[in-house]
Amino acid sequence: MSRRHAATKREVTPDAKYNDIVVAKFMNSLMYEGKKGVAEAILYGAMAELEAKIKKPALEIFKEALNNVKPQVEVRSRRVGGATYQVPSEVRPERQQALAIRWIIGAARARSEHTMDARLFSELQDAYNNRGTAVRKREDTHRMADANKAFAHFKW
Repeated sequence: MSRRHAATKREVTPDAKYNDIVVAKFMNSLMYEGKKGVAEAILYGAMAELEAKIKKPALEIFKEALNNVKPQVEVRSRRVGGATYQVPSEVRPERQQALAIRWIIGAARARSEHTMDARLFSELQDAYNNRGTAVRKREDTHRMADANKAFAHFKW
């Protein structure tokens, strides 16, 4: 990372079906080796299945699942006089979104269903219902921050 100036944020174009930037970012994170068509098919397939199963708009389900996974606080390492402390700190909204997307995709890839859209469907459904690996990851992060509250005065 350059020390001279901050990196410029790239403009993400909204996806074709839902015209939403968050869905486009999710798709870009899901993509392997530049195969956007494959990522698009996986995500749209999973969202169509969600819509059929839960009987709500797919975008609403997706946003709710993402909000259920977003962490509010996290721990960051801070060196103070030779000792390293895990200092709890608030998470910026952009990072909350990035972490939630990363955790959902990672949890979906680790599942045992046969196809990726089935894995993603199951993980999004679990996240929507406040269950699953991604939600557990968020709770572990919150628990870690809560356990290290004593070092909150080292915040920078």
